[in-house]
Amino acid sequence: MTSSRTARLAGAARTVTRGQVLRRRVRAQQLDRAPGTAAGPHDVAVLSLGVQDTGPDGSLWALVVRGVEATADRWPDDLALAWTLRGAPHAYRRQDLPAVQRAVRPCSDADAAKRIMNAATPLRSAGITPVDALEHVARTMRDVVTDPLDKGSLSTRMTAELPEPYLRWCAPCGATHMYEMPFRLAALHAGLELEPGTSPPVVGRSPGFPSAQIGVVARAEDDDDGPFDLVRLVLHLLGPLTPRQVAAFLDAPVKDVTARWPDDVVPVAIEDVGTADLLEEDVPALETTDRGSPPVVRLVGPYDLYLQARDRDLLVPDAGRHKALWPVLGRPGAVLVDGEVAGTWRPRASGRRLALELDEWVPWDATTRRAVAAEHERLAAFRGADPA
Repeated sequence: MTSSRTARLAGAARTVTRGQVLRRRVRAQQLDRAPGTAAGPHDVAVLSLGVQDTGPDGSLWALVVRGVEATADRWPDDLALAWTLRGAPHAYRRQDLPAVQRAVRPCSDADAAKRIMNAATPLRSAGITPVDALEHVARTMRDVVTDPLDKGSLSTRMTAELPEPYLRWCAPCGATHMYEMPFRLAALHAGLELEPGTSPPVVGRSPGFPSAQIGVVARAEDDDDGPFDLVRLVLHLLGPLTPRQVAAFLDAPVKDVTARWPDDVVPVAIEDVGTADLLEEDVPALETTDRGSPPVVRLVGPYDLYLQARDRDLLVPDAGRHKALWPVLGRPGAVLVDGEVAGTWRPRASGRRLALELDEWVPWDATTRRAVAAEHERLAAFRGADPA
C-alpha cells in the first residue's frame, strides 16, 4: 500500500450504505436510462472500458439496457470488437480503438506475464520476456493476416511461423499450436479486430488503425491514457474498490495497479462491508441515489459489467447465492431492482417464441413483476422473437 493511500485511509472516511453504492453504480453505468433514450451506440459510458461480448445476450444487449435502440442481428458500424481484458471479446467505439490499444498495453513485464498465463514460463526459460513475446506475436500476426481469417486458419498459420517457445501440445485438439492468451492478446496490438457474429471468430485488419502502433506493446514511463485509463474507469464505473479488487478485474498484478492508483481518491466506509476508495468527483453521487419510484428494473446479461466487479460480497451478501449467479459454466443473467440482484433469468427459446426461466430470490411485488414482463418483451424484440 502506498504511503499516500495509507494516509488517506487513516483519515475520516465517509460512511455509506450498500444501497447507496449499488444505486450509484446503476447511474454511473447508465442502467437507469429509459428505453431508446441514448443518442446511439456510441453514447454509452461503459464502452470506454469495453463491453464484454460473450453469449447471445452480450455487448449489444448490454447497450440496449442502457438506452440504445439495437437488435441482435445488426452490428452497428461505429462499433468494433476486439480481444482485450482477460482475453475476452469486448465492444468499443470504433474511433477509440487506437486509444484502447494504448490503454491495454501491459504496465510491466510482470503484468504481461500474468496476462499470458502459462505461456510465460516457457518463454522466459528461452530468454524471451513476455512483453517482447507479445510484440513478436503481434508483428507476425499482422504479416499473416492480409485478408480475414477464421481463428483455426490463423492459428495454423501462426504455428508455422513461430518457434518452439511460443507453441504447446494441446491434448484436446491433438495438435501443436500457439498458447491461447498470447494469441488473443496480441491481436489488437497487431491492429486486428474480430468480425461480430462469427463462430469460430474471424479476425481481420482494423480499417485505419495507425501503422505506428502496430506491434508496440511496451509502455513508456510517461504514457498517459487520459480518458481511457483503465484504473480510473474501473473505479468510476464500479467503485468504491480496493487496489486488489481492481487488479482482479483487470487480471493485473496488485503492485502495478497500486503504482497507478489515482491521487484524487477518497476512502469510503461501506456499512457491514469495509473501506474502499472512490474517485473524489464521484462522491457526491453517493448522496443523490434515492430509491427509484418506480424502481429501475433491468435484465442484465451474464457478463454485464455490473456483475463483473470483484467485490461479490457487496453485490450479493448471501455467499450461498454466489454459485447460482457465478457458476463455472452456464451463467444466468441477473434481475436488478434498483441495483439489488433480486433473482436470475435464463432464456428459453422455441422457434420464434422466447420464454424466461426466472428464479426469484426475494418475493417480487406487482410493480416489479410488471417491470420484468416489460424487460422480457424488450429482450424478445431485441432477438426478433415473440415473448412467451
